Amino acid sequence: MGTRRPTPSERSLNALHDPDEPAPDPGSGLVRLRLRIAYDGTALHGWARQPAHRTVQGDLEAALATVLRAPAGLTVAGRTDAGVHAIGQVAHLDVPREAWERQRGTLVRRLRGVLPPDIAVTAVDEAPADFDARFGALRRHYVYRLTDAEAGPPPLRRLDTVGWPRRLDVDAMHLAAGLLLGEHDFAAFCRRREGATTVRTLLALAVAREGDLVEVRASADAFCHSMVRSLVGALLAVGEGRRPPEWPAGLLPRTRRADEVPVAPAGGLALVGVDYPPDAELAARARVTRARRE
Repeated sequence: MGTRRPTPSERSLNALHDPDEPAPDPGSGLVRLRLRIAYDGTALHGWARQPAHRTVQGDLEAALATVLRAPAGLTVAGRTDAGVHAIGQVAHLDVPREAWERQRGTLVRRLRGVLPPDIAVTAVDEAPADFDARFGALRRHYVYRLTDAEAGPPPLRRLDTVGWPRRLDVDAMHLAAGLLLGEHDFAAFCRRREGATTVRTLLALAVAREGDLVEVRASADAFCHSMVRSLVGALLAVGEGRRPPEWPAGLLPRTRRADEVPVAPAGGLALVGVDYPPDAELAARARVTRARRE
């Protein structure tokens, strides 16, 4: 006897627990919600749920389940590491339409009442069924902040700005950054995950100084594990004069992580935005991205 295939409604109900389910079935009574999220990652062990640690996903899913009185399984645009911040994170989840209609006008305020103060949902809206926070994204944007001021970071910015002990040559860093742009295998700058590709298209990598503040801005179709912090670490080696500007790009032919590339401290990094195509192109974008990742 063959295995019974689940009905569309059963598949949609399973989506509450399977965040990679592509879209809720129109007849299932589910609705897809898009969340904008900000967090101070200092005390958090990254995005992904961990049984023994506080994480953004763990706290958010618990809060959503409490307020919506329904299971909550989140799919996120980018899984940030422990200590990394966000002001423009995006996630989606599927919930019963009845729960959404009941909380539509009050969900953000009610989540504020149950979430810890270092995590905030800044907006929630109903998304098209084809919206996928992870596979539908076109670009992710990060900013890394550091200061080489002798006094260190301003006290009110000490949690998102890294104090650097040596003066940095920003012009050399900017030159090195430009040589890394384009589609490459960034294996030398990534912590490998089994079965995951390290080919990425780095759309922007720029270094600028304003007084004692140095900012590194990075944009790509996606980033692999620890890629941004490794790129910043390599640029810092250039900025200190320990490596020439051509050195980071010279590592691109490597097929494994380069041990000589330092990983910059997590506290200076923040996910600041995620771009998506128009609604009519969401399904096509998700199909292309899934195919590339798999």
